Amino acid sequence: MDKSVNPRVAPTDRGAHAIGLAEWLCRRAGRMPQQPAITCDGVTWTYAELQDRIERMSAVLVAGGVTAGARVGYLGFNDPMFVVVMWATARLGAISVPLNFRLSGPELAFVIDDAEVHTLVVGEEHIALIDSVRQDLGCARFIHRGAGAPGWESADASMAQTLQVPAAVPVSADDVAVIMYTSGTTGHPKGAMLTHGNFWANNLNEVLLWDMVSTDVTLNFAPMFHVGGLLCGTMATLLVGGHLVLQRGFEAGAVMRAVTRHRVSVTFGVPAMLLFISQHADFSKADLSSLRLVAVGGAPMPEPLLRLYAARGVPVHQGYGMTETASMITFLNPDRATDKLGSSGTPPLLTEIALIDGTGQPITEPGVAGEICVRGANVMTGYWRRPEATLAAFTPDGWFKSGDVGYRDAEGFLFICDRLKDMVISGGENIYPAEVESVLYDHPDIAEVAVIGAEDERWGERVVAVVAVKPGKTITLESLQAFAETRLARYKLPRELRLVDALPRNPTGKVLKQRLRDPQETAAT
Repeated sequence: MDKSVNPRVAPTDRGAHAIGLAEWLCRRAGRMPQQPAITCDGVTWTYAELQDRIERMSAVLVAGGVTAGARVGYLGFNDPMFVVVMWATARLGAISVPLNFRLSGPELAFVIDDAEVHTLVVGEEHIALIDSVRQDLGCARFIHRGAGAPGWESADASMAQTLQVPAAVPVSADDVAVIMYTSGTTGHPKGAMLTHGNFWANNLNEVLLWDMVSTDVTLNFAPMFHVGGLLCGTMATLLVGGHLVLQRGFEAGAVMRAVTRHRVSVTFGVPAMLLFISQHADFSKADLSSLRLVAVGGAPMPEPLLRLYAARGVPVHQGYGMTETASMITFLNPDRATDKLGSSGTPPLLTEIALIDGTGQPITEPGVAGEICVRGANVMTGYWRRPEATLAAFTPDGWFKSGDVGYRDAEGFLFICDRLKDMVISGGENIYPAEVESVLYDHPDIAEVAVIGAEDERWGERVVAVVAVKPGKTITLESLQAFAETRLARYKLPRELRLVDALPRNPTGKVLKQRLRDPQETAAT
C-alpha cells in the first residue's frame, strides 16, 4: 500500500507517534504554555495560543473533508498561519504542500494538481494569482487567510466558530508529513516526500550541532516553502521551546532591527542576503552582539563576506543541504572557516555521506572527486508518485545520489567542485535549465536554445540564455524576458543573452554546455 496515503500507525509502533510533528509540539505546549512561541508583525503567541489555533484549524480542515493522507496546500508569505496550517494538517495525519509564491500561475497549477491538493489555503496577497488559474485546479476547497474575499472561505471566521476539535491521528516515523517540490531536470518539478521521521532527524541534527536551547530566539526571514526557511533553525526552535520571530520577507534593515529588538541568537540566510545586509547603511552601527549563530546555505559564502562578518563578531556556519535530505547534509563551523575555505564541512551526527565513481564504486582516497551520496534518517522516502525518478535517485544499497560532485580532504571535510546536473543557483533559488528551455523554445523566433549559469557578484549565479535565432529574425534580452515572464517566476528569467549561429553538439546530438560556459565561445548582449 502507498505509504503516502496511509498515515495510520501499525500496532507495533507503540510510542513512535511521539516524533510526529503535531505530537511533539503539543507536548511542548503542555510543558511551557505561557512561553512565547511565535512573534510576527509585533504580535506574539504563546505556546498555548499556538496550540489552540492548531486545534481549531484542524477542526476547520476536518469539517471540509480533509482526512488522513489528504493534501493541504499553503500559498503565502511567511506568517504564523503557515505554522498553524502545517501542524493542523499533521495533526490529522494529512500531508502539507508548501507552495512557492514566486511561481507563476501556470507553474503553481501544475504543482497543485500534481499533488492533488484537496484544500488550498492562500494569503491575501496571492488570491488574484490563484484566481487566474482557479478554473484549472481540482481543489475541493479554497480558504483565504484573512477576513474573507469573494468566492473564498475565511480562515479567521471559520476558526472563530465553535467546532468540535477532532482527535489527533497517530502517525509513524515513515508516514509522509510534507511534500516539498523541487525543480527537476525534465522541466517539471518533483515532490520530495518528507516524513515525520525525516523532520525529527533533521531537528535533532540541528539541536545537537548548534546547541539549541529554550532560551534561543530565532529570526526567520527566509521563505518557509523552502527547506532552508522551514528547517534551518525554524522547526528546531519550536522543538526546544525557543522563541521564533517571523518576518514576512527579507529586508536588510528590518533584519538588523529585529536582531537588536528581540536579542536574536540564531538566524539563517543565503549569501546574497548577508551581502545585502552588509551593504546597508546601518550595518556598521547595528547591534548584532546577540547573534551566536548565523547559518548560511544555498550557495558558497565568499571569503571577503566571511571576513567582514567575523570582524563584526558574527559567527557564520556554512552548510550544504537539499530538499530531498530535509535540508542538512554537511556543516562547517566558524572556527574552521578560514583554514577550510571553500569547504561545506562535515556531516552532523545522524547523517552520513559517501562518494562514488562513475561505476558506482565507493571512493575513499582524499582528493578524488565523485558523486556525493547521502544516507540517514533525514533522507526523503522518495518522489511523489514518480517511482522511476525515486529508483534513479538511490543506489541499490539505499544511498541518495545528490547529483553533485565533490571530494574530501584528509580530515574528511567535503569540498563541492561541480554538479552532475546543470542546476543554476541564483540567490539561493534552484533553477533547472530544462524548465527554462522548455518555455523559451516556444518563442517563434528561436531556432534552438540552451540555458546555463554564469557567475554573478550579487546572486552567486545568473541565468544565461544561449540562443540561435531563425534566419532573418532578431531577439533582445528584454523581448525574451517579456515573452517568458508570464510563465516563469522572475528569478528564473534570463539575465543575460548570448547569440550563436548554432549550439555546439557532440556526435549524439547532446549540447556541449561546457563550451557554452566559456564567454569567448558566445557573444553576450
